Amino acid sequence: MGSQSPVINRAEIESTLCQIAEIEAVRVVCDRDNTIQELHVLATGTRAPRQIVRDIESLLMARFSLPVDHKKISIAQINTGPESVLRETGRLKVNDIAIKIKDQETTFDVSLVRQNRRETGSVKGASSKNERLRLAALATLEAASKFKESNSNISLDYLSILPAGSGNVALVCVTVMTRAGEEVHSGSAMVKGNEDDAVIKAALSAINRNMAIN
Repeated sequence: MGSQSPVINRAEIESTLCQIAEIEAVRVVCDRDNTIQELHVLATGTRAPRQIVRDIESLLMARFSLPVDHKKISIAQINTGPESVLRETGRLKVNDIAIKIKDQETTFDVSLVRQNRRETGSVKGASSKNERLRLAALATLEAASKFKESNSNISLDYLSILPAGSGNVALVCVTVMTRAGEEVHSGSAMVKGNEDDAVIKAALSAINRNMAIN
C-alpha cells in the first residue's frame, strides 16, 4: 500500500502561522489529496518577504513536520507605519561565551552586549551533546531577557541541527508571551565548526526579531 498524505488541519495551520509577529492573516489552499498548493499571507512591511517565508517554512517543519515549497507561499505586505523592528544600533550581539565542565555538569555563560550595556545568562545542566546545545540556547535567552523593558516572557520552543546543502544549519524557534498574546520567532545560522556557536547565533537571530526587546 502506498503512503498517505498527512491529514492537514488548515484552521490550525492558519492560526499557528498568525503567531508570527509580522503576519496578520493566512489562507491555506489544499488540493483533493490534502496537499498544500497555495499559502497566501498578509503581513506588515517591517521585514523582507523572503525572511517571512523562511519563518513560515521553519515553523511548519518544527510544529507539523510539514515541508512546503517556498514557491507556494505568496506574501502581500501592508504599510503599518514606521519600522518597528530593532535598528542595527539596538541589536544584541555576542560579547563572550564561557563553558565550564565539572564532573557530569556543564555551565554555560553567554554574555550579550547592546551599545554600552552588557548582560550575562548562566545555566547549568548535564554534559550530553543534546543538553549542551539546549544550554547554549537557554543561556542566550536568559541574557537577552535582561534587556527587556516590556512585560513579556521568552521561552525556547524548538532547537535542531539540520542538514543544509553540503553542511549543517542550526534552527532555533522561540515563543514570546506578551499581554497581546503569543508570538513565534525563528532564527538560523550555518554550523562552521562549532555547533554551540551556531545555536547561540541562531537564538540571537530569533531574539533580535522580537519586537518586545526594545
